[in-house]
Amino acid sequence: MLHGETVHSPLPQDLPWWQPDHFVFFSVLYLVLFIIASGMGYCVIKAIIDTQKASAHGQQH
Repeated sequence: MLHGETVHSPLPQDLPWWQPDHFVFFSVLYLVLFIIASGMGYCVIKAIIDTQKASAHGQQH
């Protein structure tokens, strides 16, 4: 890091973001990460709801 330089982003500052291949790569990357995170979130919420329903009905496993 150069003297007087501040860090604004964890990403490298010298990436040519205007090039289509970088745009496509990062768009697909973040889309896949969003889909994975959404699926995991759905599973966690469903497990919590199923556990609450099971305990409300007195079922024990």
